[in-house]
Amino acid sequence: MPDTVLYEKDAHVVTISYHRPERMNAINGQMREELNAAWLRFRDDEDAWVAILTGTGRAFCAGADVREGGAAGTFAGTFWEKPTINSFESGLELFKPTIAAINGPCLGYAVTAVSFCDFVIASERATFGFPEVRLGVPTIVGAIRMPQRLAWADAMELLLVGEAIDAARAKEMGLVWKIVPHDDLLSEARQLADRLCKSAPLAVRATKEVAVRSRTLPWIESVRFGETMRLVASNSTDAAEGRAAFREKRSPNWQGK
Repeated sequence: MPDTVLYEKDAHVVTISYHRPERMNAINGQMREELNAAWLRFRDDEDAWVAILTGTGRAFCAGADVREGGAAGTFAGTFWEKPTINSFESGLELFKPTIAAINGPCLGYAVTAVSFCDFVIASERATFGFPEVRLGVPTIVGAIRMPQRLAWADAMELLLVGEAIDAARAKEMGLVWKIVPHDDLLSEARQLADRLCKSAPLAVRATKEVAVRSRTLPWIESVRFGETMRLVASNSTDAAEGRAAFREKRSPNWQGK
């Protein structure tokens, strides 16, 4: 069977693409397995520093393919004990920077994935929505995630009305960071990825992890955790390289070590 997810690496930047253009990149069982494998591959590759998520064809991703049983996939475990944090969309811990490049319709599971990306760049053709309630199905991970990302009424508009919104409305809500001309979408995403790669990768990951974890920690625990991360990262090879490059007035050569 042909691949339903494309994985491309150029220098330190990985592009992960939904790739079922004939089905508007809807997620079926095969794509679910390939998506999970792609994100784990990116996470575990020390030489991969930034990921761009996008879609092939005219859609970003139409969410779950209901004709093929949805996008949750099958996992080991009994009915109650099956793992739930098993995908990028469900909150897989990933502290490398991620960029969503939204090239068209972005629905359901795809909106949830986008909400976990650090930067969301949308084509002027992009649309966003959770159509599940119009099909009689509740949105679960999206319902948990959206109120953390958006103002309450904006989150409820997406979750409960079930209608798609355009890129301008998504930017107004705060779901989208930047809207660009359609033909410039991937180049804009790549330019941002290259800018991110100029920062020390371990320092970036430590900073992002502190930002993520401290949202649910009390202040003192947040500071203590942050200081621990700072001490660890400050003793890395890259930290020594950064200090040397500063003294020698040259660009640092990061190793991710």
